[in-house]
Amino acid sequence: MEFIKAKTILTKVKYGAEWYGIDYNMNLYRGCPHKCIYCDSRSSCYHIDNFDVVRGKVNSLSILEQELSKKKEKGVIGIGSMSDTYNPFEKVYKITRGSLKLIAKYNFGVSIDTKSDLILRDIDLLKEINAKNSVIVKFTITTPNDDLSQVIEPNVCVSSKRLQAIKTLSDSGIFVGIMMNPVLPFITDKEEDIKTLVRLAYENGAKFIHTFMGMTLRGNERDYYFQKLDEYFKGLKEKYIKYYGDRYNCIVPNYKYLFKVFVDECNKYGILYKMSDIIKAYKKEIIGSEQLTLF
Repeated sequence: MEFIKAKTILTKVKYGAEWYGIDYNMNLYRGCPHKCIYCDSRSSCYHIDNFDVVRGKVNSLSILEQELSKKKEKGVIGIGSMSDTYNPFEKVYKITRGSLKLIAKYNFGVSIDTKSDLILRDIDLLKEINAKNSVIVKFTITTPNDDLSQVIEPNVCVSSKRLQAIKTLSDSGIFVGIMMNPVLPFITDKEEDIKTLVRLAYENGAKFIHTFMGMTLRGNERDYYFQKLDEYFKGLKEKYIKYYGDRYNCIVPNYKYLFKVFVDECNKYGILYKMSDIIKAYKKEIIGSEQLTLF
């Protein structure tokens, strides 16, 4: 793994009320080895050359501790939005685990995006943080079909293992759920698969599922995605070009019907799906060193 210099690790965000209520954001790694065929982080606007190469940040934990020690607002820190923080190198370098220790030490909350069951290694720290502040874990699961997940997300544990990880975290008292994003048009947008995924989420203790019922396509991301469509889904690239042209937001066909199916299934199993409800359910109000849970 390569290491690059970084002046800062923690960034204050303005979009938190719209995205899981996070107050700060950080990416401990730059680049990702998962090779998901649809990854938006490949887009040229993010200026990450050779996205498949994982890069750590020199002295990242020392920089993070300096920044945390100076923050008065003990908010929720988002981790892994651009690059999965539980990539295989994390097993060796334990940078994510080190950051969680610091988050616990300084009484911050945490919001983690991942596709990896390696997060189970850190249940002890997630429980420690949860006792003082807010914790939410979001697993990206795009399909209930393991064979399909190996094609579209080749270097990450299959969907069934992610569901098992959700069960373990949920049983440990961690607020955990699913980001059913993206939904790939003509690939993962089948009604029965959506119903199956909601049911499996319920059976494994997921508290929420959030979805946009579509995907993004732009720049390098589009080129890579179309290359993989030609490799694994013959003829589908032409269908995308005809249906979507050069659009950035590619909402699945029959969106309204499929979203109603999704909502009906979530209501059937008591699973949250609205962002505002998800935030309200997990986030705790922190006043000084005291904690008030909002129910």
